[in-house]
Amino acid sequence: MEQTVRRVLLAGTSSGCGKTTVVCALLQALVDRGLRVGAFKCGPDYIDPMFHSRIIGARSGNLDGFFFSENTMRLLLAKNSADRDISVIEGVMGYYDGAGLTSTAASSWETARTLDAPAVLVADAKGAALSVLAVVQGFLDFQEDSRIRGVLFNRCSGGTYPALAAAVEARFGGRVRALGYLPELPACRLESRHLGLVTAGEVADLREKLALLSRQAQETVDLEGLLELAGTAPPLNFQPADLPRYDEPVRIAVARDRAFCFYYEDSLGALEEMGAELVRFSPLEDEALPEGIDGLCLGGGYPELCARQLAENKPMRRAVRQALEEGTPCVAECGGFMYLTEAIGGEPMVGALPGDCFDRGRLTRFGYVTLRSKADNLLCRAGEEIRGHEFHHWDARQPGDGFTAVKPSGRSWDCAVATDRLYAGFPHLHFYANLNCARRFYEACLARRRERRG
Repeated sequence: MEQTVRRVLLAGTSSGCGKTTVVCALLQALVDRGLRVGAFKCGPDYIDPMFHSRIIGARSGNLDGFFFSENTMRLLLAKNSADRDISVIEGVMGYYDGAGLTSTAASSWETARTLDAPAVLVADAKGAALSVLAVVQGFLDFQEDSRIRGVLFNRCSGGTYPALAAAVEARFGGRVRALGYLPELPACRLESRHLGLVTAGEVADLREKLALLSRQAQETVDLEGLLELAGTAPPLNFQPADLPRYDEPVRIAVARDRAFCFYYEDSLGALEEMGAELVRFSPLEDEALPEGIDGLCLGGGYPELCARQLAENKPMRRAVRQALEEGTPCVAECGGFMYLTEAIGGEPMVGALPGDCFDRGRLTRFGYVTLRSKADNLLCRAGEEIRGHEFHHWDARQPGDGFTAVKPSGRSWDCAVATDRLYAGFPHLHFYANLNCARRFYEACLARRRERRG
């Protein structure tokens, strides 16, 4: 299949250079111009897409070169850009940073190549003048085909920008164009915590910050030049996903609140495409699970920050435990897994799994992993693999042993509780990394539906 997608990738020189702020400014400015905007994030991050979604009013997807084949990446970009005027892809870390310290695998650069997308480099200009062009030149020349066609200067003054833009033209002779700048905007700073930025729902004045960013971008960024650059991307070629459509629907409860908010939207979308009805509920606020459910999703998030409130909601803890005891299929990732254990930091939880969870005070088993199933279970057959990602400071006394997790470096360990009705572990999974897992979860939900109906 072939589809025209106007697209551009915004890359950073490093983490912390301001690319998320720049991307949010551009997204809001384009939306305020009346355009239908698509948004994507390179890599496995959950939080940046939450900000994207708040701005564009639609699903923001992840494009991950470790999780997905090249075809899957093009497919997901095309599917979520079908009714968009332009799609903006936010990079991860520095442009060439990949899954290993000296590898470009799964980097923003490889994503730009896979998606045949022009890239715009976000360069932090604070405290620098001509030296920032040395940084730009280094990124242009580091790989023969850098795909960098534009540069945006962040934390750049209005007095400095004209000289930098002229120097870009003189030095690079049209090879790359200056597309504007954003000055330092302290009022728009987004706070961070141990897992990255605070979530979009926690920023009380988010709309005001975005409005200010949009006004600034419309004044000092060459939006027409950005749109023109995005329009140079050639049509995308891809094959459709092999997803069955089941005649019999299932009803799956999905935990969504301040404690459980880390989901890959395309992963949930795969369940919907197969015929599932996804029903939102809150383990913090609700006292019962939604009626008539056939499956349960407990995503990651920050249950440790809400442990007291989760513990106090005894009716919900009992309801979740009863659902699991009755055989309701459940996928519980990271924070969702922690919720199913006996306690988080001394606060009682569901108690469906043995052991408690505690704060290690540092990142634990961080990064990409390939999970290999030891025996047939809810998601996988014995020996089957699915790729995932871990990112957590808290740990469990009994993290499970249903899978072997292998890092790209070769380091391995046992992880996750895996039965015919349960996946519960620290690794986050994406169904598009192995659509067989989505099919098996759906079919387990179908089996539970038929059991409930006798």
